Amino acid sequence: MASPKSLIFQLHRHWDIIETLCRQSRELPAFEPPHLLAVIERFTGSDDPTEPAAILRSLCTADLLQPLSRTDDWQINPLVLDFVRGLTREHELGLSAVLKARVEAVREATALLAEGVDQQDMDSVRTGAARLSDLFRQITRQLDADRHAILELAEKAKASDASMPIARRYRDVLDAYDHYVEPMNEMMESGLGGTFYPHLKLAVQTLDRAEESLAIRGALYTQRLQLRQVAQQAKELRRLGRIVAHQCSDTLLPLREEARQHNVLSSAIGTLLGRVRKRGLKAALRSTGNSQPLPSWQRERRTLVHLGDEIRTLMADALQFEPKVQTFPEALAGNPADLSDWVDEPRLKQALARALPVENLLLWLQQHYPQLKDATLLRLYHELVREPDWQARLQADETRTPLQSVRVLYYPHRLEARTPSQNEVPNDSSH
Repeated sequence: MASPKSLIFQLHRHWDIIETLCRQSRELPAFEPPHLLAVIERFTGSDDPTEPAAILRSLCTADLLQPLSRTDDWQINPLVLDFVRGLTREHELGLSAVLKARVEAVREATALLAEGVDQQDMDSVRTGAARLSDLFRQITRQLDADRHAILELAEKAKASDASMPIARRYRDVLDAYDHYVEPMNEMMESGLGGTFYPHLKLAVQTLDRAEESLAIRGALYTQRLQLRQVAQQAKELRRLGRIVAHQCSDTLLPLREEARQHNVLSSAIGTLLGRVRKRGLKAALRSTGNSQPLPSWQRERRTLVHLGDEIRTLMADALQFEPKVQTFPEALAGNPADLSDWVDEPRLKQALARALPVENLLLWLQQHYPQLKDATLLRLYHELVREPDWQARLQADETRTPLQSVRVLYYPHRLEARTPSQNEVPNDSSH
């Protein structure tokens, strides 16, 4: 038997190989050496032909693979198989009888705990609480594993080929519902017929009573904390059981109803079509005991082709069709282009440079270009103020200037020609 450290190290080192083998173990309970070597070669990616055999020997030495008796095949260590399936959510659906037996064991452990509280036997109280905690942990793990297994069954059934017979496609779903979901629903019933909720409720009440008794007797805080934690486990288990039961039913019930309806409908349709093929439609429907006339969708076969009323109406409308005369609009009268807002900006700048100095730029523009619109005039004003060819000074007095449609309140700019000293660039070498 290999040491646990060696097993965990090899599992970490060759996780991809073990995960693939665990997934294949659903169909193959044991593996032949050539199959194992083929799986190992897929993940090694090495040119050394002896490396897959060395990896296989290390897996066998670490007890990840165990020999199967009376054969040369190998199987995955059951502990490793359960561990990997638990981590990868590749669970198999458990048995409802196992869950029922664990719930019954909860009742027995509760009785042991109640007996210890009544007789003030601390050993019985401690043993009963530890047994309840272990049972709650096992039931929680089984419910979570069964939920993922049922979801996997439903996804596999939905993803299977639609041409597959419905009985074969939903066979696992129907078996899971009949042998697991229905017994679990009966067990989860909160009434007198159920066993899950009454046993857990009794366990919670007994744990609370035991904690109160220990508090009165002045027991250690660690003992009371143990009972409190077990009670919390029981309450959480009640919530998880309700959620898992509803989720399993909601997942499998629609598929189950679809399979049943499909089976009943397909069998009835197949039987009726067989009678129609052998005896004809009238004789087949008469043999079913139906005294009513044939359905309204049945039509006698006609030897002449005739047109329906809708086609006749369309043909009459086509014969009387007269196209409507559409008059096109004439060209709009007026000037093709309006050049009143056009301005030659280079020529304007030359004229402004000759007119320097200018006391108020906006008034100069208004006097020389009165035909321009207000927006164009203001745009030119802001652009000319920033020109580097002259110097703009902001005056201190506020001015109002009426334009064509607006009145502008502003501080005017005075434009002056730049002096030679302002145009020169200072030389750093003179300092």
